[in-house]
Amino acid sequence: MGRIIYTETPGKTRHHYRRSIAEMLRRLSQKDRIDDEAKDQAALIVLCLQGMADTVDQTVRAWENRDYWMKAEHFRREWTWLDPMADRLGTLIYEERWDELPGMLAKLAPHFRDVTVKRMTRSKSFWQGAYDKLMKG
Repeated sequence: MGRIIYTETPGKTRHHYRRSIAEMLRRLSQKDRIDDEAKDQAALIVLCLQGMADTVDQTVRAWENRDYWMKAEHFRREWTWLDPMADRLGTLIYEERWDELPGMLAKLAPHFRDVTVKRMTRSKSFWQGAYDKLMKG
């Protein structure tokens, strides 16, 4: 029997989320008002941040199993901003404080400045329904 090879690693998943968030940040920065599409895009950012936090935990667990404690702790510290940012943005969306959204996105943007978006690759179907999904929990 052969080895099981996982092609979808936490790092690849995290990269996918980072790219999606960077694209949503660009799309939201081009909007002049908060419409249903903007709500879906903002909610998608929260869902991606939560997903990224899960990948950090998976990576750290794997390193801790190999006794790479210092590497795991350094990596965990590097991503400590994820959960608080997801919580703050999620709360803003739950409470419908849309006037605060641009400021929150401005705080989030520096974490994604290293992600280059040369062209938009996510279609509308990618973020449609994200607001409802987030509101349902």
